[in-house]
Amino acid sequence: MSRLDAASLLSLSPPPTKPHRRRRLLSSMLAIVGGAVALFLFVVLGSPSNPSTNYASLLLSLGSNDTAATHLRALTLHPHVAGTKANSLTAAYVLDALSSLSFPAHITPYSVLLSYPVHRSLSLSAPGRATKSFSLSQETYPDDPYASAAAEAIPTFFAYSASGSVSAEAVYANYGREEDFAYLASAGVDVAGKVALARYGRIHCEDIVHNARAAGAAAALVYTDPLEYGGPPGEGSFPDTRWLPPTGVQVGSLFRGVGDPTTPMWASSEGCERVSVEDAMATDDMPGIPALPVSAQDAAEIQRVLGGAVAPADWQGRDGSPVYRLGPGPAVLNLTYQGNDTMATIENVFAVIEGSEEPDRYVILGNHRDAWTFGAADPNSGTAAMIELAQRFSVLQKHGWRPRRTIIFCSWDAEEYGLTGSTEWVEENREMLSTRAVAYLNVDVSVVGQGLLPSTTPQLDELLLETIKLVQDPDNSSQTVYDAWVKSSVSPTIGRLGNGGSDYAAFVQHVGIPSTNMAFGEGPGYPVYHSLYDDFVWMEKFADPGFRRHVAAASIWGIMALRLADEEIIPFNYMSYTTELEAYTKVVEKAIKGTPVSCSPLYNSIKALERAATSVDSERKDIQRELSSKQLSKDSIKIRGLNDRLMQAERAFTNREGIFKQEWYKHLIYGPSEQNDWDTASYPGIADAIATARSTNTSASWKLVQHEIHRVARAVTQASAVLSGNLT
Repeated sequence: MSRLDAASLLSLSPPPTKPHRRRRLLSSMLAIVGGAVALFLFVVLGSPSNPSTNYASLLLSLGSNDTAATHLRALTLHPHVAGTKANSLTAAYVLDALSSLSFPAHITPYSVLLSYPVHRSLSLSAPGRATKSFSLSQETYPDDPYASAAAEAIPTFFAYSASGSVSAEAVYANYGREEDFAYLASAGVDVAGKVALARYGRIHCEDIVHNARAAGAAAALVYTDPLEYGGPPGEGSFPDTRWLPPTGVQVGSLFRGVGDPTTPMWASSEGCERVSVEDAMATDDMPGIPALPVSAQDAAEIQRVLGGAVAPADWQGRDGSPVYRLGPGPAVLNLTYQGNDTMATIENVFAVIEGSEEPDRYVILGNHRDAWTFGAADPNSGTAAMIELAQRFSVLQKHGWRPRRTIIFCSWDAEEYGLTGSTEWVEENREMLSTRAVAYLNVDVSVVGQGLLPSTTPQLDELLLETIKLVQDPDNSSQTVYDAWVKSSVSPTIGRLGNGGSDYAAFVQHVGIPSTNMAFGEGPGYPVYHSLYDDFVWMEKFADPGFRRHVAAASIWGIMALRLADEEIIPFNYMSYTTELEAYTKVVEKAIKGTPVSCSPLYNSIKALERAATSVDSERKDIQRELSSKQLSKDSIKIRGLNDRLMQAERAFTNREGIFKQEWYKHLIYGPSEQNDWDTASYPGIADAIATARSTNTSASWKLVQHEIHRVARAVTQASAVLSGNLT
């Protein structure tokens, strides 16, 4: 059973033509002119009564489409998987780019366990037909400017797949969810010893393969179904449209943990304790069976010779696809995978703008740099936006700006393997970050299309909304990003950060640092995701012609960072938290109806949090009035004390023991879904306990549910105490 998810209640979670050269030139000229005007006004008029507002206007005026495009092109010339020389060159590029802005910059390396393919093969045999051997390759297209560089790409594989050879009948398992394997069992389809064929679209590859192994499969294949990634029948594929070509393959990591597998729960520092590679690969977080990603073209060939019952209607493909059957057989798959699981060096890159008044308070901006192939969208659209933003901050410095608090730019490595670079750094600096980090602002994929998809921890909701009201919509200059966001949905929502989808995980779920994440477009489901075709051509042609969305993403990122770093009182508002906790608790209450379990402890703690949040908001307004009337100095200990409480309240939602059976995840409000690492679960410990109690229905299991409710209630009460600043 999956964890409870309040998404149903709160709706929480995650083609244009290339512009004519003259239009691009005109756009660039207008940007230059606009920036020049802003600089002129800044110099002539001098500093107004609110310097932060003035610097924010200047930052918005400095956005450069050409700068973002130039950096993205340079970063995506070659495939650059973590641990390779090509990715080390991207680290050097980012280091040089940030160092050239006069920001102190450095690289912090870690030795971690990574995984690469040595040999792969897959063939199909069936009665009455010749054996078919699959090439397992992604084809380039005529006049592909990256054709020669594509030859440098690591062959399609799943990181950390078990090595081995399997010859067995195939079974079709739909999206590879627990319920899909349960349906097969109920239909009398035996998965044990078979090769499970499943498609992407609902859960990620590591969970698909984990479920296949749990069902008894000897091996697994995962493919990109045209229903999800191929677009409408007859529309075509890249390079003519944005859709994934038939030979496209989505690669990924099968590691269900986070960080370096040889240093669970601690950092991979030099000379540290490690478990052996053999022991690391034998944990339940590893897949334990051989698995390969395959293309839609190869999967269709397997589907055509599968027998057995016809799969249900919602298991079928799009129009024109073969009829999907469940199997098993008569198709027999011969799969071999040999991997090299080896220690390798990864490199995180950092640049620092030291704060003038509170240098020991950190506003952290992060993006990962490593990619499975070229990485134009994932992740280097975010890398290009970060460098473009850093250049804007450099211009602000030349005009007298210096942040009140320290700003840190982070370029993470090996995110694709398991959030490895960011996790190791957070684990190594956990105590320092726990006492000094104000917020973490993450951008992974900054652009894959139109429309903003924001996610935050709730105290940052208000800041996010105020920010996007200032930034021009990249697709309609007559409105703001906020206007477009509100119009895009009947009920526009801000997502939450309980999932393991990107580098905010260690900050939010391990330490309890207020965080954000955002992207323009549909997020990690865009057609060419993790494939060879995620290149500069796809980005320029379909995701962001003109690179205006890159600039908008950097602007939102920058304004939020500027306010968090500059404002005397940190712009957090915890009232959103109380509203959401009440909604989550109603979901729990519905789930436990008819049992002896009570939600009263939760409701009582939420009321206390509401009182504390209301009091803190009133206190903030009083201090702001004192600042405005010069009754209070900006370096007052009174301000520092309030800010410390605002920072530390999020930490109180964590618990040192962590979530049951997932001890690394400390946050009791938001955590990854048990069945899908990319889904956010609310009250994950409570939800797990309820799932267990429903299946066993014992007195002890329902007592555990009550215990988990008390654990969360204690955390919420602690957050209230931190906000109020009063001892009992």
